[in-house]
Amino acid sequence: MNNDPIGWTEYFHQIARLTAKRSKDPDTQVGCVIVNPQKKIVATGYNGHVTCKNNDEIFPWDREAPTHDGTKYPYVCHAEANALINATTSVQNCRMFVTKYPCCNCAKLICQSGIKVVYYEGEIDEDPNSKYCQVASRKMFHHCKIRTVPLSIL
Repeated sequence: MNNDPIGWTEYFHQIARLTAKRSKDPDTQVGCVIVNPQKKIVATGYNGHVTCKNNDEIFPWDREAPTHDGTKYPYVCHAEANALINATTSVQNCRMFVTKYPCCNCAKLICQSGIKVVYYEGEIDEDPNSKYCQVASRKMFHHCKIRTVPLSIL
């Protein structure tokens, strides 16, 4: 029997994966954990509709619809944005663990927040819109000197 504890990176990665399970999105569940330099969790977040009464009855989860406002995309807050909003203290110099590579809108928030390292699962999406957005994310992270570290799916 192995009594060695898991490493910190795997530990926070697994917490991000568990946090993703809180999402009600039937297609894509994303989780995020922000950790300070002392290895304390500062915030968690997952992708979900904007917070209001009856939000799941009001807003759709559809990926496709005749009009853009009939899809989930205009109404969903991403895991990274929710984690940044949920932070109860500064995230300056923190690390972020996320279960999907950040989109360009989340990358902007991450760059502005002071996060120094982003650990992520997966690669750039094959969807052309996501792919171009994530190329912009990589460019922003590079120029803002935010290190990105791929995590293998355990």
